[in-house]
Amino acid sequence: MAEPAIDPDAEHRASLGRRYFIRFEEDTLRQRPLWIRLIIEFLGTFVLVTVAAGSGVINQYVGNEPISRTAAVIAPGAVVMAMIYAWGPLSGLHINPAVTVAFAARGVFPTKWVVPYCVVQFAGAMCAALFLQLMFVNARAGGNYPIDKPGGEWKSLVMEIVLTAILASVILNTATGGRSIGHNAAIAVGSTVALLGLFASPISGASMNPARTLGPDIIGNDYTGWWVYVAGPLIGAVIAVAIIGAVRGLPDKDEREAAEGGALPMTATSE
Repeated sequence: MAEPAIDPDAEHRASLGRRYFIRFEEDTLRQRPLWIRLIIEFLGTFVLVTVAAGSGVINQYVGNEPISRTAAVIAPGAVVMAMIYAWGPLSGLHINPAVTVAFAARGVFPTKWVVPYCVVQFAGAMCAALFLQLMFVNARAGGNYPIDKPGGEWKSLVMEIVLTAILASVILNTATGGRSIGHNAAIAVGSTVALLGLFASPISGASMNPARTLGPDIIGNDYTGWWVYVAGPLIGAVIAVAIIGAVRGLPDKDEREAAEGGALPMTATSE
């Protein structure tokens, strides 16, 4: 039986396609200067807080709460998913001081970048809250507060610890080094944010993010239970690091390099 003829044009097109995607990955995932990373972290946190806090602010502004609780907790998860796809390779898209601390504690993120990342994350959150304040007057309505029940602050604290431990565990186990990249991380992290909010938001608001809560608090000048949203996520992040350390051991050299942008998921091969 005669072998099918090889189409040189098809082979050439396939070769070009492989080279394009390799170069795209290399260009997208190569090490980025810190200033580019900080811009992305600022913008990402701004978008997250605008969406997450915006539902409460807009509900109060419009009246009759047209945005349901379900929509209010799914929206942040969806926007996180979209931003990981779009911007994850550029900075890691932590957009959460607790996540940055978790990566640093895991030893896969440079400690010298922790403070700059956290600073721009809080700045992005505050600018988002200021935007909501200027647009709709009351940024306080977008804040997170402990449940108004006996022992509400402590119950909210425990809930924030548990929720953040779950979220940080998902992020640490799906990210490439210190970066949330690709469909695995995007779907896993975005859906986790939404699902945790669906059942836990009545207790603490399911913040899991000090910047998301303190941004509206600072602009709205309302610090009710603020310590819950600092201590809870940080403790939860440390617990997540301890869990991943116990089940996976110490990070290897490749994981550290990936966290710093020095390793790429694809390597160009010679033709």
